[in-house]
Parts: sequence; C-alpha cells; structure tokens
Amino acid sequence: MGRFINSILNNDSVFGQIMTRCGIIIGANLMFCIFCLPVITIGPSVTALYHVMFKTLRGDGVLNPFKEFWIGFRNNFKQSVLYWLFVIVIAVIAFLDLRFANYMGGIMNYFRYGIYAIVIAVIALTAYLFPVIACFADTLPALIRNAIFFIARNPFKMLLIAAVDLVPLYFCYMDVQRLPLWGFLWVTFGFGAVAMFGANLMLKDFSKFLPEKKRPDQITE
Repeated sequence: MGRFINSILNNDSVFGQIMTRCGIIIGANLMFCIFCLPVITIGPSVTALYHVMFKTLRGDGVLNPFKEFWIGFRNNFKQSVLYWLFVIVIAVIAFLDLRFANYMGGIMNYFRYGIYAIVIAVIALTAYLFPVIACFADTLPALIRNAIFFIARNPFKMLLIAAVDLVPLYFCYMDVQRLPLWGFLWVTFGFGAVAMFGANLMLKDFSKFLPEKKRPDQITE
C-alpha cells in the first residue's frame, strides 16, 4: 500500500506531474497579481508570467515559480514596460477620441471605425508581443517585428489567443452577482491558466526559432 501511494505521489507519476504543474501555475499567478498592483508594471508582469509557463512547457524540471517569475520580470523589464506605456497612451487617446466623435456626431462618427481598427491592431500585437519578449532577447523594434511575423503566419491562432485573454475577463466582469467568486479564482490561478493555454498554442511556432534543449547525455562538465 505504501509503495502504491508513493508511486502516485512521485513527481514522475501522472498525478505528481499534474500537481506540480498546478503548483507552478498558482505560484506564478500569485506573483503576477502582486506585481501588477503598481499598474505600470502590468506589462513586465505578463511577460514574467509567460516566462514561467514557457520554461515549464519546455521541460526545465521542477522549477521554482517565484524565482523564475522574478527572473523573467527583471530580465525583460525594459522592453515590457516601454510597450505597456505605449498601450496605456493608445488606450487614453482612443478613449478621448471616441468621446469626442460621439459628442460631435455627424461625419465625425465615421472616425470611430479608424479608432476601432487601431485598438484591434494593438490588442492583436499585445497578445503576442509579451510572450515573444519572454522567449527572445532583442531590441523592442525587433521584438515587435517578430510578433508581427508570428501573427502573420497564423492569424487565426492570434484571434483564439486574444479571445481567451479577453472574453473570460469580460464575462466575469459582467456577472456582477458572482464577481467576488470570479475575482478569487482569477487571483488564485486564472491568469496563470490563461497564460499556460496561450503558451501551449504559441510554443510550437516559437520552438522553430529557439535553441534546442540539450539532452542529459549531451551535457558535459
């Protein structure tokens, strides 16, 4: 009986692997929520969350989600925060322009479609850019080009990832009666689960451009 229980709880067992992955998602999710509190650091926090998920999916062993999150946050802070500031500026300008167009009416209403197009383009780029920053080291303009490249290769995958990022948040926000429950679930593991799903979809495309991982028999002292 003891051997049976040990075999189930072993890290190499299916149950052990599932529990280990759940622990990584929960740990990284808690770090994400804490580091997002200043608002201006949301961008680097998203990148760090994806950093943990990609490291997990690539089989880097039983990693420490708290340590890996901090590594991803620290190493990718500059590019991530610069782009996040750009997103904030675009959001503010789009909001003010929409209010102005609605107030003026008439022909100005047609300008709303241009604003919507810009917002959709920024959302699409954002869905891929933070994961790209988490995986590749380069200048911000080069990383933006890389993100656009991956989007152009598979625009339907980008739509799916953007939908998974935004739609659950929207419906949870609209469900006012259960908002405390949804808030608890998001703070506990929700953001990490969404990032894990997105990383799973993107890793196949990214892997072609990432250095191959060495097998244990290839590692030399």
